[in-house]
Amino acid sequence: MTKHILWFAMAPALLFANVAAAQQYPMLDSVANRIVQKYQQSSCEQLWQERAAKKNMPKPQGEQMAIQTMRNDPQMRAAFIDRVAAPIANKMFECGMIP
Repeated sequence: MTKHILWFAMAPALLFANVAAAQQYPMLDSVANRIVQKYQQSSCEQLWQERAAKKNMPKPQGEQMAIQTMRNDPQMRAAFIDRVAAPIANKMFECGMIP
């Protein structure tokens, strides 16, 4: 019973943290939404083909800048990973890309 009360009490705090992160990094919200949407709408075959095509290609400059920004800002990185990790991992699991 105590566990249920604890989780119920923590839910608003977690929701507030996600909303605060989205307000703090508006660009991150847009990018994360596009990435999640891409994984949710792509077939496994499309993801496998894209992975093979990008294997030896350099990342676009905008993507490199975003990665560097997240390397320099741990809070931004954590907010981004919190948004995209579960949907990406679930799709990759469904497609056999991770064990």
